Amino acid sequence: MMKARRADFLTSASEPAGFPRPELPEIAFAGRSNVGKSSLINAVVGVPGLARTSRTPGRTRLINWFRVEAAVGGSLALVDLPGYGYAAVPHQLRRAFRPLVESYLVGRDALRAVVLLVDARRGGEDEERELLAYLAEKGIPVQVVLTKSDKLAKAARRPTAAAVKRQLGLARDPLLCSASRAEGLDELWRFMLARIAAPGGRPPGPRVSV
Repeated sequence: MMKARRADFLTSASEPAGFPRPELPEIAFAGRSNVGKSSLINAVVGVPGLARTSRTPGRTRLINWFRVEAAVGGSLALVDLPGYGYAAVPHQLRRAFRPLVESYLVGRDALRAVVLLVDARRGGEDEERELLAYLAEKGIPVQVVLTKSDKLAKAARRPTAAAVKRQLGLARDPLLCSASRAEGLDELWRFMLARIAAPGGRPPGPRVSV
């Protein structure tokens, strides 16, 4: 299984002025607050506890950067974006996340792609469709990942992926991943390494790879 040779917390930012200098190609992770972003980041790099997991989804209000030295393919930064859509977070606070995240997505030349996480048991909803449309408009490549796939019966996994593909209007099946069982991580690594190996800067025009 592919893992990082080394991974370290780099910095956090609550406003664009705090964004670090873009020295590495970046892959951002986005999704609902209870979708398992931190757990998946930890599983991908093979460093338990690198990204903090919270018992209270929606508590993270910062953008967090992690410097990762891949076992093959060079170095990159993984960027953990604040979660959205969790009912326990007041609506006003959820709206406050949006300008911060949009500032990152629009102005970050180092950004190579977004990994959009969707709970396999819940499927895609309006917020995921809206985010995909926004990313497509900005020309940002996307890989949709279904988290917690181990919670599904094996016979239900591929039909679930096909259903989410239809729900979100994707051109290809999303990846099925499980942080607890380390499933689907190699495929996710291959996507990330392909994106950081692509020519520098984001692709011109409204293109999106989903």
